[in-house]
Amino acid sequence: MKGTYTRTFITWPYRLTSPLSFTECVNPLSDFLCRTGSSDPYCIVRIDNEAIIRTATIWKTLSPFWGEEYNVHLPPSFHTVSFHVLDEDSLSRDDVIGKVCLLCIKGLDGWMNLTEVDPDEEVQGEIHLQMSVVGDGDIPKILRCQVLEARDLAKKDRNGASDPFVRVRYNGKTQESVIKKSCYPRWNECFEFELDDAPPDTPLSVELWDWDLVSKNDFLGKVLFNINRLQSAQQEEGWFRLVPDKPKHSQHEGTLGSLRLQLRLRDETVLPSGHYHPLTSLLCQSVGPNLNGNSPDLIMLIDETTTAESRQEVASNLVKLYLGQGLAKDFLDVLFKLELDKTSEPNTLFRSNSLASKSMESFLKVAGMQYLHRLLGPLINRIFEEKKYVELDPNKVELKEAGCTGLHRVHTEAEVIQQSTSLLQSYLSELLHAIVQSASYCPVALCQAFQQLYRRVSKRYPEPEYRVKFIAVTSFLCLRFFSPAIMSPKLFHLREKHADARTSRTLLLLAKAIQIIGNLDTLNCCSKEPWMVPLQPVIQLGITQLKDFISKLVSCDNSEDLCLQERMSLQCGSMEKEGFVLLHRTKDKSMLMTSPFKKYYVTLSKDTLSYARTQHSKKTSFISLPRILAVEKVEEKSFGSANVMQIISSQDNGQMETLYLDCKSVNELNQWLSALRKACSHNTDTMSCYHPGIYKGERWSCCHQKEKADPGCDKTKHGVTLQEWSDPLDPDLESQLIYRHLNGVRPILAKHRQSQGYKSLSVPVSTVRYIIKTFKVGVS
Repeated sequence: MKGTYTRTFITWPYRLTSPLSFTECVNPLSDFLCRTGSSDPYCIVRIDNEAIIRTATIWKTLSPFWGEEYNVHLPPSFHTVSFHVLDEDSLSRDDVIGKVCLLCIKGLDGWMNLTEVDPDEEVQGEIHLQMSVVGDGDIPKILRCQVLEARDLAKKDRNGASDPFVRVRYNGKTQESVIKKSCYPRWNECFEFELDDAPPDTPLSVELWDWDLVSKNDFLGKVLFNINRLQSAQQEEGWFRLVPDKPKHSQHEGTLGSLRLQLRLRDETVLPSGHYHPLTSLLCQSVGPNLNGNSPDLIMLIDETTTAESRQEVASNLVKLYLGQGLAKDFLDVLFKLELDKTSEPNTLFRSNSLASKSMESFLKVAGMQYLHRLLGPLINRIFEEKKYVELDPNKVELKEAGCTGLHRVHTEAEVIQQSTSLLQSYLSELLHAIVQSASYCPVALCQAFQQLYRRVSKRYPEPEYRVKFIAVTSFLCLRFFSPAIMSPKLFHLREKHADARTSRTLLLLAKAIQIIGNLDTLNCCSKEPWMVPLQPVIQLGITQLKDFISKLVSCDNSEDLCLQERMSLQCGSMEKEGFVLLHRTKDKSMLMTSPFKKYYVTLSKDTLSYARTQHSKKTSFISLPRILAVEKVEEKSFGSANVMQIISSQDNGQMETLYLDCKSVNELNQWLSALRKACSHNTDTMSCYHPGIYKGERWSCCHQKEKADPGCDKTKHGVTLQEWSDPLDPDLESQLIYRHLNGVRPILAKHRQSQGYKSLSVPVSTVRYIIKTFKVGVS
């Protein structure tokens, strides 16, 4: 069907709900029984042996905690997902501890034993072969195998390349050919074998090896062919995926430790937009002015049919869909009203993980992440850089951590607590000042959502003794947004790495303080944790400041109500990414090695990629996004770095320009790759193949072709992207995911219709029947 495409999502690792409702994991790696002492482990995630993600290094431990979660969009043709655990070493090459390899698994939640990394099993790439059987009658039959080329072979040498040779075996006979220093060799050689003397079940084996002068050759993969089938077809040609040899039994099996993962793989077929119009129209009619006094039947149905496991995903998809329709505020307002109607005790309002709570939480992350970074970023950076010891709980004070004020004198417990109190008061005061000042730059979308929430709660609980209208706002802003981000800055992209133990404790105490302020109740909380009493003066002042801040926040002028869809394109869907990157620019693929990489400030906006020597430089170069033909990685041997990418674009004169970006890490590399690929996802003029090397010395470094205009030796990988909070809205995808949920509860609705006539649902029978009919006509 025209316009139909398949999206493959993979989510890993690790889901466990903590008291502050953010994702983390527990004990992802057990002790390495084969090792002694300590280790500095980190994990590399590979898709078809291509590194996509690197976790943070956890120093000096045999039981690291990573607590990281990723969503990756993949092409449907991918084969394997593997997790390699390594020990970082600053003086030599990092040691490989073990790996977990998964073959297209649909779901996983548990511990997986690490297995030894066997070089013969680390196989990747494809080989292009043409095989035929010639001869008939009196003419002896000849098996002809033409080896044309290979691509994306494993890099076995230290220089980031291989010296591949092909070995063709049939009926005990072997023929070989070698190409030096290339992972994209082109042989264009023909091998012939006589068929008459061979048994009918004799296979044809095509093996690839990396030639080594000193040590033994390294295995690169193989392909086996059934000759009987080939004789029937007479000819076969194509790209064939290399497979490893038979796995060997490991002597360390079960002794390398284990890795805890939660992984889910899901395929979604996304149809053209027109197929989702009935569903989208029905959703739009359930909120805002379209209701005309009617009840929001479809939203009620979704609210009543979501489970604890599906609620977060459904809420996120609904928020993004309504953002795209300009109705996010109206959607949230419907949920606020439904939640208020179901709540009898004001103290429990929005404290459960309801659809309303999850939707508002998702809305804050989509629409308010830039706001959060501006507000918390300076303080979080200060705490990470100072690394001060902070502790208020007498039962946890470690006097040796306090240091000495004089010769051989350690601080007393009282002195440690006093110093910690001063530091926390300083951090908390800076945070409260930042919150108050943020009223001037808080996104209009957030202001209006909180304004609607404040008014709804005020109407439901009008009595002056109730503080519920303030607590309703702080329950989201402080308890579900500020506090989790303070506790885990990496999960909110405020820092690249997790905090160490000392910094984590400081962040936890600061998060506790902002939670107390958000609850607007110091006495009750300090009675449970009396060691927080020293902060009570600052907390009490903070409650007053926070209430004043909320009063300003909910007083935004409705005349500023821009079209929400346009506003979101400026604030959360603009695909903005920026930062300093080492950059090298060439025209028409002419590599000028005398021009080294230079530091530029690169900015990706909605329509252009720009770069300048400084962030605010007036002299800026631009690349229009529709002109970008490909965004791909570059071979390590080209520049001596594994984190280089290339951006190939067309110019007005028809020539191609290539921009090379040298990133600091594999994570930064894949973040830029993903952002640019998603920004260019609708480009019509793109390349299907490219050169992963550079043109140097009259030939391409990757495949050794001399023609500069050669189209390329590897396939472009448009489909591999990381999901980020700044991703643009994708209404077709969100519609498909919402449809999938509603389609999944159709059996539940049918069961209710048969047994109870929908009496257990508050949605009218006529609405349920209309919804099912809409699915059958529109999407199914």
